[in-house]
Amino acid sequence: MSVTPATPDPIKDEQMINDAFRHLLDTYLASNHRKKTEVITKAFNFAKKAHSGVRRLSGEPYIMHPIAVAQIVCEEIGLGSTSICAALLHDVEEDTDYTNEDIANLFGPKVANIVEGLTKISGGIFGERASLQAETFKKLLLTMSDDIRVILIKIADRLHNMRTLSSMLPRKQYKVAGETLYIYAPLADRLGLNKIKMELEDLSFHYEHPQEYEEIKSKLAKTQSEREEIFNEFTAPIRKELDKSGLKYHILARIKTPYSIWQKMQNKHITFEEIYDILAIRIIFEPSAPEKEVRECFNIYVALCSIYKPQPDRLRDWISHPKANGYQALHVTLMSNRGEWIEVQIRSKRMDDIDEQGVAAHWKYKAPGEDYSDDELSKWLHTIKEILDDPQPDTLDFLDTIKLNLFANEILIFTPKGEIKTMPAGATALDFAFSIHSFLGSHCIGAKVNHKLVPLSHKLQSGDQVEILTSRSQHVQPEWIQYANTAKAKGKIRALLRRDEREKRAVGEDILRKFLQEKDMEINSAVIDKLCRFHEIPTRDGLYLALGEKSITLNDSDADFIQDRRRKQPSWRKFIPFISSKPKTAENSDIKKVFIEGIDRKKTFIINEDSIKHCKIAECCHPIPGDDALGYIDPSNEFLIHRRDCPVAEKLKSNYGNRVVAVDWQMHHINLYPATIYVKGIDVQGILMAISEVIYKQLNLNIKKLTVTTDAGIFESEITINLHDTADVKQICSSLLGIKGIVKAVRIS
Repeated sequence: MSVTPATPDPIKDEQMINDAFRHLLDTYLASNHRKKTEVITKAFNFAKKAHSGVRRLSGEPYIMHPIAVAQIVCEEIGLGSTSICAALLHDVEEDTDYTNEDIANLFGPKVANIVEGLTKISGGIFGERASLQAETFKKLLLTMSDDIRVILIKIADRLHNMRTLSSMLPRKQYKVAGETLYIYAPLADRLGLNKIKMELEDLSFHYEHPQEYEEIKSKLAKTQSEREEIFNEFTAPIRKELDKSGLKYHILARIKTPYSIWQKMQNKHITFEEIYDILAIRIIFEPSAPEKEVRECFNIYVALCSIYKPQPDRLRDWISHPKANGYQALHVTLMSNRGEWIEVQIRSKRMDDIDEQGVAAHWKYKAPGEDYSDDELSKWLHTIKEILDDPQPDTLDFLDTIKLNLFANEILIFTPKGEIKTMPAGATALDFAFSIHSFLGSHCIGAKVNHKLVPLSHKLQSGDQVEILTSRSQHVQPEWIQYANTAKAKGKIRALLRRDEREKRAVGEDILRKFLQEKDMEINSAVIDKLCRFHEIPTRDGLYLALGEKSITLNDSDADFIQDRRRKQPSWRKFIPFISSKPKTAENSDIKKVFIEGIDRKKTFIINEDSIKHCKIAECCHPIPGDDALGYIDPSNEFLIHRRDCPVAEKLKSNYGNRVVAVDWQMHHINLYPATIYVKGIDVQGILMAISEVIYKQLNLNIKKLTVTTDAGIFESEITINLHDTADVKQICSSLLGIKGIVKAVRIS
């Protein structure tokens, strides 16, 4: 977080710092950890001295940030003294003159190693293509594979930064919020930090889409009394039944977060009022004995089913088969007396702690001497380590690859021998082959799923039994990248393809050497560069690869060109008459350069009728005036406008935050932009005419494209219309919903 020096009211500052640290110590002393207050106090005093005189952008002394991170680490994640010390010291190495060696001498190697893992990369050593953010994250994961506390403290650091994000510039807010949604929230979820994950998502949503966030919060507040009534009515007979059993329990209402509601609205193209699972019930009990925990979970399930009718296909047994992050619970969906389906989550106190505190809670319940060699988290960490061990991986590819595993839900796959393997949802037969062994994956030719032959691209379903078919003559193909959906498989395929490329480049280099020797020519960089120009191949490695693959061959024309005996004749352009060989004027590029240089990235860029002429509307998301948007300056100096919720924009915010610019629309209903509206309703006579009349006559807008499908009395249509802004979209949707038979009208792009 950026800082600025200041020195107001030292007495008040000192009191605030001491109060915050006292609260941290009180929280720590109330925990079950060994009471090592001396080392924590020592770390606090050291960090306080190191950050003396420095302030955050919010105006508070900088030391308040490490204290707040340590508070989260202790109170919300449940870690002990080593982690608290590391949290207090996490910015010392990065922001002060103290070194990691200084920290190791004072606090020991464990604390020093964690702090080192948390320290950001200071820049420049990874090449121009590499994203600093991605490299930082990669370093974090490298350290995490040795000590999981590194990532837990980093998540705590990110949570406090998100809680205090309001003091930052809008451009920085988008960058940090986007990075949080892209990496840190799914990472928190994967580590079982459910409460923190939800807060990170909501905070990101608040900064990315403030209007939508406030609208959903307002609607949740208005419907609260109704939910309380439903909760009390639904749980009354459950309490009566559970009281008979003598179990110690409590029942909570679990409300969907604004972000998860918004996500569902976007994915399913529905309104807030159409979401029926905002309320869920959570039953948390204390088992009468540890060995009876599972049995008592199912006893509660039986008791519930005697009161309400369950939905048979909505039973989720996460007790017998826990999720990859260790999550355990029994989920059942019951029909209430009001005719509404309500999900009930049944879990023990231990299971609830693991859901709230994730991997940290495992330590609380771990028996002395027990390790995690067989749990799913260790397997996941091992997978990440394998990807990190991949030689020379592209950093951004790596980030995307890791993310595949972070977001994925799990499915259960059986081997031919009946062993259970956990795979991410959407995994293919090829993914399964690589999950067993790299050799099996690289030589597979197909698979049998439930004894039926399927291709490598076949997507697996939970409960499938899979047998991989192999051949020694088989080797990795470039198109396999498209078949793989897991991080491990994609990483291995890329590594094997790079190995094959290296071998082909070596062959190509040998071919070139022999050719030049035959022609009595010297082998040097100037000659190789000439051949690259002649064959229109941008790099030397590309030339070697093309020669090794036999996609080009060397002959007398190559020798003539090298010796300047013939002008270059483009190999294919001469057969295409509409491609001009004249160089493009530099006028446009000069105008573009002047425009980009004039942008102040620290300020919000105003998009109006004049400035939009120099901007490019991203084709992936088609933003229109009124959309929550951002600007991105690409390497070729194009200024692209993306919607903030666009998947491409998410990657840009996470990987190239320094190129992101905050934008604001100030248009005056002059220009028109295309937007697509999805309409659904009952297929009544004249419905299409009614839609046309609303758009043409009432709103005076033109339809660019219209598609209509009808099936079993249901009418569906996608209408692309030229309009001015999002206000037009709302008006169109509102007017269409006024037509008899129309039940849904929402913008989809």
